[in-house]
Amino acid sequence: MATQRILVCNAKGGCGKTTIATNIASYYASEGKVVRLFDYDTQGSAQHWLKQRSPELKQIDVVDASRRPDNHMTRSWQMRVPPQTDMVVIDTPAGIDASDLASMLQENDNLIIPVLPSPLDIHATAYFIKDVLLIGKARKKQVRIAVVANRVRKNTLMFHALERFLFTLKLPFVSSFRDTQFYTQAIEQGIGIMDIKLARTRVDQQQWAPLIRWMNTPSQPRQGDVRPLFNQKVSS
Repeated sequence: MATQRILVCNAKGGCGKTTIATNIASYYASEGKVVRLFDYDTQGSAQHWLKQRSPELKQIDVVDASRRPDNHMTRSWQMRVPPQTDMVVIDTPAGIDASDLASMLQENDNLIIPVLPSPLDIHATAYFIKDVLLIGKARKKQVRIAVVANRVRKNTLMFHALERFLFTLKLPFVSSFRDTQFYTQAIEQGIGIMDIKLARTRVDQQQWAPLIRWMNTPSQPRQGDVRPLFNQKVSS
């Protein structure tokens, strides 16, 4: 089976790209996949996450993609993907623009765009997504694109504004992740939310299920339904 590549990307910083990328990497590692995670964050957040990971857990290779290689290593060797790799997860850098992203994308890639339900984030993400849709591979539907809402709180007007925004772009709104300290705890332990075996994380694991299905079903349609996360009245 060919190596699957998943890019987590948004030009807007602070939207939780590293949290989502590490959770994806941890999930697939727990499934027995050989995972290679490329960390473009100059702060090395994914590398710090890996250092907290117990050696008893499935190994994940994290590459410091933000660091330029020294004289003893070429860039191509640093960015290599060993043939036995099942999953490549790419935590793209903050501030990336569509032209930089175009150079990273390959055919049949999966592009996940996290967005926070705030006016500033929705506005910035709208411009980013429109630029992404102009990239040749994305325009020809050689790249699968999905959007996830991150750090969502119940019954907010901004969540429904985010839904309406995604409807206009006709992009799959795959899932929404609630704002909870369990994600912080997972980062501190070098694990993912799926690895926390508590009854209180069941809702979080259920929220991840649609994204996992999307990643595991490459042949599914690129257009998706935007479904409300909360079937309750909206309050401001």
